[in-house]
Amino acid sequence: MGPVRLSQLKRLFVGTPLPTAQSRHERLEKSTALAVFASDALSSVAYATEEILLVLILAGTVALSYSIPIGIAIAVLIAIVVSSYRQTIRAYPQGGGAYIVSKDNLGVPAGLVAGAALLIDYVLTVAVSVAAGVAALTSAVPTLFPYRPGLSVVAVVGIALANLRGIRESGQLFAAPTYLFIASLGGLIVYGGLGALFDFLPEAPYQRHPPGLEGVGLILFLRAFSSGCTALTGVEAVSDGVPAFKPPEAHNARVVLTWLGVILITLFLGITFLAYDFGITPRPEETVVSQLARHIFGGGFLYYELQAVTMLILLLAANTSFADFPRLSFFLARDRFIPRQFATQGDRLVFSNGILILSGLAALLLVIFGGDPHALIPLYAVGVFLSFTLSQASMVRRWLRLKEEGWWWRWWFNALGAIVTGLVMITIAATKFTHGAWIVVLLIPTLVGVFVLVHRHYEEVAVQLSLDGLGPPAPMTNTVLVLVGDIHRGVVKAIQYAQTLSPNAKAVYVETDPERTRRLEEKWGKYGMGAPLIVLTSPYRSLLGPLTEYIDHLQEQGENHVVTIVLPEFIPARWWQLGLHNQTAFLIKGAMLFRKNVIVTDVPYHLRH
Repeated sequence: MGPVRLSQLKRLFVGTPLPTAQSRHERLEKSTALAVFASDALSSVAYATEEILLVLILAGTVALSYSIPIGIAIAVLIAIVVSSYRQTIRAYPQGGGAYIVSKDNLGVPAGLVAGAALLIDYVLTVAVSVAAGVAALTSAVPTLFPYRPGLSVVAVVGIALANLRGIRESGQLFAAPTYLFIASLGGLIVYGGLGALFDFLPEAPYQRHPPGLEGVGLILFLRAFSSGCTALTGVEAVSDGVPAFKPPEAHNARVVLTWLGVILITLFLGITFLAYDFGITPRPEETVVSQLARHIFGGGFLYYELQAVTMLILLLAANTSFADFPRLSFFLARDRFIPRQFATQGDRLVFSNGILILSGLAALLLVIFGGDPHALIPLYAVGVFLSFTLSQASMVRRWLRLKEEGWWWRWWFNALGAIVTGLVMITIAATKFTHGAWIVVLLIPTLVGVFVLVHRHYEEVAVQLSLDGLGPPAPMTNTVLVLVGDIHRGVVKAIQYAQTLSPNAKAVYVETDPERTRRLEEKWGKYGMGAPLIVLTSPYRSLLGPLTEYIDHLQEQGENHVVTIVLPEFIPARWWQLGLHNQTAFLIKGAMLFRKNVIVTDVPYHLRH
């Protein structure tokens, strides 16, 4: 497949390139931004209650009543975190992600820890959201249950392609399912609440225990609470993505964050109360939301519509990570903590390298864990609450350090947020450590170590490339060698090119067969363009050994002597024929890559069809 066809295929899936001047027009309205940045947090209500019940059921159906106080505690936590992040947006209208805020106020190490935690969290968000969305599908269509990993990977690829087309297009694509999910789940809660209030829906299949705090061990209660805290994942996305809003960016982001908090608390508490009231118990083959919808709506159209929009919102919730992972990668690359390629925008004004890496890592996780959301969730919330805590603690330091307008009361919001999220982080790490959280606990410092190594490399490169203290450069000499294995049109062209570099260009041939050498020397006088032919003997039939020895000999002329190797290389007409040729050229280029003062250049000769 040629470059032209590849380009056409790229245009088909990704779209035509956009000029840089178009970037301001790619900003998001508040209604679209809610769909782009809030879908992760909103979708988590589809499995947060289920995660609470999965832990409580270990103590029997009596313990399920504790979902009520746990749900209320999590709702209060959501309100605290939302209020705290509203202050962050006010202070950082250019984008107040945990990495930037922590680095600015607590120093680079804290910023790197927050950045590592968020990068891991974004990958897990994609994996968990997609796996939960596929679980909603297999709940409605049980025959698809064995195909969860494959369906999950296909979904990740589809979302990645949508995001490669650009922010505005992906936001428009995801807006309808997000609002349909809010309306459908809201309808379920209202109708289910009326049914519970007026007793026109079936009651719980067992005697419900009044909500309380007695009778269940503290560890089990804390495990259930930490599992339910997945409801908060994605809340920070609005703060991270402030630059994507239309002006006034900070005001619009604060409004959207408030909308998100109200909707999130309403949906989460509604599902939790209904699950308790109707006696829903978690089952591996069917989600809690599916059971609730079947209980309230029966098995008709409304049930399947709710399952369909739940699947969509869970799949599209991954879009939050696709919006924020590349943006965080940009900031890290700008500060030279990860490769610079992550700071480059693609054809559609998105950071395509970040999108591709995110989708690849998420797909790999889904394959490793078999597309099971319950296996992935224990890894999930540690990084989230670590970044929450660092971000809020950073804001406390900022208010106390700068004493900006209103600081004397604003810092209390962030102080409360830091204390609460810090305690939750410790609880999650302790209760989920043996269930998989240890992986994230090890990954975060490992990733921070990688950041430090990359940054150190870029600093060393900058020092060595700096012009500071550079005097007049010493004269440079050059020996040009054309490496030949035969004499043909491609070699003749390479000799012509080499003679433009130096009139004293030489051809070098490594002899492995004396008979071939004799035939080559017979032709050389006629076609060699007057270039002398140097024959290097190779008793052990090695190409690189004699060549490197000859180059070493040439470089004895001094530090400023350069050896240029010209490689004749013919290019086949068909892409699949490339593997049949040029292995010697690849071998030589690889061997010479790290040799000082050796330059290797190709002279291609294109074959016709």
